[in-house]
Amino acid sequence: MKGVVIALLVALAMVHFMAEPARAITCSDVNKALAPCISYLTGGGAPTSACCDGVRTLKSLSPTTSDRQTACQCAKDAASRNPNIREDAAAALPNKCGVQTDIPISRSTDCSTVS
Repeated sequence: MKGVVIALLVALAMVHFMAEPARAITCSDVNKALAPCISYLTGGGAPTSACCDGVRTLKSLSPTTSDRQTACQCAKDAASRNPNIREDAAAALPNKCGVQTDIPISRSTDCSTVS
């Protein structure tokens, strides 16, 4: 009986996740993911583990080209609002965190070219 209940719960969970529509990334998502990186982005050095977790989160939240373009534009807008962001630190962030991503963090990126 216990096995039947567990199997039923697993089946219901699978149906729920399959039926739930995909949610597009928002600037709030990008800002929240990159917030732990501000000290690194403005001062350089080494990014914290929380920052790298945010970079990984950002990558996982942007599986489609449209999501990556949105994330790029949000990061670009945020970098433009903060004149203390170092372009060299921003460009190096994914590599320093060991994350392969196509989402640049730069004031000068043409986000429409991100794929």
